[in-house]
This record gives sequence, C-alpha cells and structure tokens, in this order.
Amino acid sequence: MSQDKFTAVVAKDLEDLIPVFMSNRKKEVGILRSALEAGDFEQLRQLGHRMKGVGNSYGFAPVSDLGKSLEDAAKTSDKAATDAIIAEYADYLERVQIVYE
Repeated sequence: MSQDKFTAVVAKDLEDLIPVFMSNRKKEVGILRSALEAGDFEQLRQLGHRMKGVGNSYGFAPVSDLGKSLEDAAKTSDKAATDAIIAEYADYLERVQIVYE
C-alpha cells in the first residue's frame, strides 16, 4: 500500500460530528474483523450496506465505495476479498486527511 494521504472534503457544518464519525468507523474495523473471523458474512453484508449509505453523507466517498465492495463480497462469502477490503478500509481510515469547506 502506498504512503500517500487521502483527502476528504467535508462540509464545514459537519465539523463537530466528524470526530465521532471517525471514531465509529475505526471501531467498525474491529467489528468487521471479528465478523470475518467468525465467518458471519450476513453481518459483514449488513455492515457493508451501512458503510455504503453513511460514507457519502459525510463526504467520505471511499467509505461508501468500500462498503459496496464489502457488501458484494459478503454476499458470495468471499473470505479473501472481504479480508482485503477490510484491510483497505483500515488503511484508508489511518491515512485520510479531512478538509472542511
């Protein structure tokens, strides 16, 4: 994975909500990993669906894109793809820089 930073452009009026949003996304990575370990693809599908909906709402399109990918991989119980998506999600969350406009 590259060491480049990602940039998320977020509406200024959401600035107060973003710390909680980001905290919840980082906790979600642990939940995703646990669900994958347990082989709970239904939970992974549901979480992917939720990610898909929430990302764009807050200005984090990659969260929505990864959520769709996760939902699709979970529907077919593709463990390798699901694992790769979770790793990509964790990496994104660690490297994203937020710009408020």
